[in-house]
Amino acid sequence: MNAVHLYLVRHSAVIAGKGKGFIGQTESLLSDHGVEQAWAVRDWIQPYDFTRVWCSDLTRSLRTVKIILGSRTAPIEVHPELREISLGAWDGFSFHEIEAKYPEEFRARGADIEHWRPPGGESFADCRQRVIGFLDRELPTCEGNVLLVGHAGVNRLILCEALGLPIPNLMHIAQDYGCVNIVEFGPERARVRLLNFVPPTSPKPVDPGGVKEAKDFRPLTHAETV
Repeated sequence: MNAVHLYLVRHSAVIAGKGKGFIGQTESLLSDHGVEQAWAVRDWIQPYDFTRVWCSDLTRSLRTVKIILGSRTAPIEVHPELREISLGAWDGFSFHEIEAKYPEEFRARGADIEHWRPPGGESFADCRQRVIGFLDRELPTCEGNVLLVGHAGVNRLILCEALGLPIPNLMHIAQDYGCVNIVEFGPERARVRLLNFVPPTSPKPVDPGGVKEAKDFRPLTHAETV
């Protein structure tokens, strides 16, 4: 495989609900600050060309990549395999609500974050299988720079794979909204060249997709993680 530089971006900030919580495949809109973050990534990434562009089919990922690309002509490849982890029945609830309602299950997840599944959801081992399976299939067909706008859990799993870290350590890797990571995939190994870099923001008047404010946008129909 020729060397591929994966520009791995987390979607930008979403409209906050009821505090920190479980946002897996529930749809979330970008906040006004999130739009500014996507613009900041667009400005920072401007000097680089991309041979492929990937995102998940969740609105926050797709909106972020559209702002980043602006008038570029590279086609956006939308892949459900790149969705955030499915949190099943816990999706959309705050940590406090789940801990209060399911205290034993909440502790069980903390004790085995790799394999424990919420009702109707995925474990991180399940999520890793589809995300890394996607990369194993697609990366050998790529060259040059590839842009992937993903989610916190998805990005952490890719970074764990590149760094040789076991899944239980994934929460030690920061992935702030609108951050950029660069992973170089070479013929022998992967190297992380940049980690959790958040380009500085400045207000922008118009979203290139024609959406001036987050409240003006309506979701497609579906969804982030812890």
